[in-house]
Amino acid sequence: MRDIERFIREFESDPDTESVLADVPMAEHCSFRAGGRADCLLTSRSEAGFVRALARLRDAGLPYFVMGAGSNLLVRDGGFRGVIVKPGADMRAVRVSGSRVVVMCGAPLSALASAAADAALGGLEFAQGIPGSVGGAVYMNAGAYGGDMGGAIESARALRPDDGAIFSLRRDEMEFSYRSSSFSASGAVVLEAVFALAPDDADAIRARMSEFARRRAEKQPLRLPSAGSFFKRPEGGFAGKLIEDAGLAGLACGGARVSPLHAGFIVNEGGATASDILDLMEIARSVVFDRFGVMLHPEVRIIGDDV
Repeated sequence: MRDIERFIREFESDPDTESVLADVPMAEHCSFRAGGRADCLLTSRSEAGFVRALARLRDAGLPYFVMGAGSNLLVRDGGFRGVIVKPGADMRAVRVSGSRVVVMCGAPLSALASAAADAALGGLEFAQGIPGSVGGAVYMNAGAYGGDMGGAIESARALRPDDGAIFSLRRDEMEFSYRSSSFSASGAVVLEAVFALAPDDADAIRARMSEFARRRAEKQPLRLPSAGSFFKRPEGGFAGKLIEDAGLAGLACGGARVSPLHAGFIVNEGGATASDILDLMEIARSVVFDRFGVMLHPEVRIIGDDV
C-alpha cells in the first residue's frame, strides 16, 4: 500500500494526470453499478501520461489493470489491490481523414459510429449502441448485428505489456475471431485504431443505425444496469436461448436477476453485489451444462478479490 501511496503522490503532480483517486468504489465507474473498491484509480489525460503511468507501474512491480468505459467489467466485492488506469480527455479524440476514421482508445464507440455517419462513411453502424470504448472493443473484437471491429479496422497502435514497447499492426496481423484478437491473447493495450470505410448515403447509414437502436430497445433491458450480454455465444447457439430454455429467465440472486426480457443479460435491479452477479453466473453455467452439455464462458471481464 505504501508503494501505491507513493505512486499517487507522484502522479498528483504530473501535468498529464486528469485525476488520481485512492480507495475508489468501482461500482461508480462500471455499468453494472456493483463491485468492490480499487486501491487507486488513475485517469491519464494524454497518451504520453498514460504510457508513462504504465511504465512506472511495471517498473515498480505494482499490480494494475487498464479499463475503458467500464461497460464490460466487474470488480469482485473484495476489491482490486492495485491501480486501475483509464484513458482521459485527450485519448477520446476522433478524426476523419478521407474514407478513414482515426480514433484514440478512450473514445466511446457511439462517438466513432457518429463520426463515420456524419462523414457519410458506412460500416460502423453496428457500433452505435454498444456501450464501450474503442480500445476495449478492438481488444475483444466487439460486435453486433452481423458486424464487428475486425471487419472494419485497418490498423492499430498498441503497447506491449512486458516491456512497454509501442508497435503497429495491420488488420491481417490482429488474428480476429469471435470476441478475440491478438491483443486479448497477448494482453497488449490498444492505443489508437484506424478504420477504413466505404462512402455511403448518409440517410441510409442513419436509417440502419436507427433500426439497430429500435431492435436494441425492444429486445434488451437497457433501463437496468448490466454489462450487456454476459456470456460469449457458444458454438452453434446463443447463450440467452440456452438460459431461457433451461428455465432460468427471471431467476434472482440478491439484487441481481437473469433478465426476463433477454436471458443473456444479468441485470442489477438495485443493490446487487458482485457476489450476487457471480452466483447467478455460476448457476446459469451449471444448469445449462447439466441440461445441454454446453459450457458458457463470460464475456464480462472479472477482476479483483473475493471478500
